[in-house]
Amino acid sequence: MGTTDGGGDIDDFDPEVITQTGCLEKGSVSSANIENNTGWFVFRAGTDGQIGFDIEALPVNPGGPITAEWDFALYGPFDETSNDNFCTIIGDGSAQPIRCNYEYNDTGFTGIGVNPVDGREGAPFVKSSQNTYDEWLNVTAGEIYYLYINNYNTNFDDEPEDFILTFTGSSVDADQNSALDCTLRDQFLGFDIVACEGDPDITLSALNSPAGSNITSVEWSVDYEDDGIIDATLPGTGSFGAELVVSSPNSGRYYVEIENNFGQVYPDHILITFYGTPELDEVRVIDDLVNSDQTDPYNIEIVPVGDGNYEYAINGGEFQDDPLFYDVPPGINTVVINDKNGCGITDPIEFLVVGYPKFFTPNSDGVHDNWNVYGVEELVNPVVYIFDRYGKLLKQIDVNIGWDGTFNGRDMPSSDYWFRLDYERDDEGVLVATSVRRHFSLVR
Repeated sequence: MGTTDGGGDIDDFDPEVITQTGCLEKGSVSSANIENNTGWFVFRAGTDGQIGFDIEALPVNPGGPITAEWDFALYGPFDETSNDNFCTIIGDGSAQPIRCNYEYNDTGFTGIGVNPVDGREGAPFVKSSQNTYDEWLNVTAGEIYYLYINNYNTNFDDEPEDFILTFTGSSVDADQNSALDCTLRDQFLGFDIVACEGDPDITLSALNSPAGSNITSVEWSVDYEDDGIIDATLPGTGSFGAELVVSSPNSGRYYVEIENNFGQVYPDHILITFYGTPELDEVRVIDDLVNSDQTDPYNIEIVPVGDGNYEYAINGGEFQDDPLFYDVPPGINTVVINDKNGCGITDPIEFLVVGYPKFFTPNSDGVHDNWNVYGVEELVNPVVYIFDRYGKLLKQIDVNIGWDGTFNGRDMPSSDYWFRLDYERDDEGVLVATSVRRHFSLVR
C-alpha cells in the first residue's frame, strides 16, 4: 500500500534547473514542478531474472470513482560499491530514468510488464500510445533501482490518494522470497551515505526498525576509521535516544542496537562518508627528461589529497577516472580534479613536464617560433647543441632563449634537425653526466 500526500521536497528536482527527467516534464503552470505529491521507493534485485510491477489506482472512497492518474519513472541500475550518491545524480539530472510513463488509459493500472486488466504488453514509451506499461526489466542480483511515482491529477493540491504497488515478473513467479533482496527490510538505517563536507546534518533513526515504537533501549556507537574497532559510544536524541545526528565532517561507520520489551535485539550499521573539495597533492611525473631515461612519450600520474570519487582532466580535455595520463606534451600543462559526488572541482593547476617539442615553425606568428627544451631550467648544468641532418654543428643555443631556426643569420630550410642535450642527473646523491640525442623538425 502506498500513498502520495502532497509532500515532496521540490529541491530534489530543482524546478528552476531540472525541467525534464525522462518523459516527465515541468508543467506550464508557474508553480508546477516535476516532484510534488509523489512517492519514492527503492528496491534491490535478489536474483538474476525479470522484474516488473503494477501500480493500481484506488478510489478515495470505497466503491467511488478513481480520481488519481499515476505516472512513474525508474532509475538505475546502481551499484553500491561505486561510491556514488544516487540521490544526487538523480536529483541533478545526470541520471535519466530507464523506464518512464505518463500515458492515460481507463484501466487504472500502470507499470512495467503486462497490464493485468487488458493484457496489453509493455513496450518502449511512445507518446499518445495510451499504453501505460513499459517493457520488462532484466535485472542482475544486487542491482539497486529507485522508483518515483507521481499522481498527476493532484499535483497542485495536498489531497492524498492511495495505490497498491505489486512486484511481478518471472523472478517473482519463481520465488517471491528471493526475487527481491529482502535484507533491505532489516537494514533500517538505509544505504550507505555519501555527502559533502559542509552539507546539512544527517539524522539516523532507529524508529524504522522491526521493533517499531516498541523500544526499551537504544545504543549508538561509531567506528570512525571503518577498521572494525569501535571508537566511541554516542548519545542519541529523542525518545529512548532513538535518533542520532551526524555532522560534517565526521565520516565513519555508525552502529545501533535496539532492544524491545521482549528482549529482542535489532542491530544495523551504516557507513557515512563526507568528501571535501578535491585538492591536488602532486603531479607525479613518471617519464620525462628529469624523472626517467625515457625521452618520448612523457607520462604522469595525478595524486589527490585523500580518498574520493574523483575524475581528472588535463589541458581542457575530457575527464577520465584513471589518474594516469600518457603521451603528455612537454612544457607547462594544467590539471583539473572533479569530485563525481558534486563536492567541488579544482581550478586548473599548472605542472611542468621537462621535454622537447617534435617540431617548430619559425614564421614570426608568435606560435612555436623558437625551439627549446621545455623546463630546461630544472636540469643541472644543461647545454644544448643543434646539428643538421648530416651531423654538422650549427649552434650551441642559449637555453633561456632557444633556437630561432637560423645559422649565421640565415634561415635554415624545412628539414629534420638533431640536438644533443648534456646535463647532470642526481642519482642517489651522485651527479651523473647524462646525454640525450634526438631529432625534431623545422617546418616553414
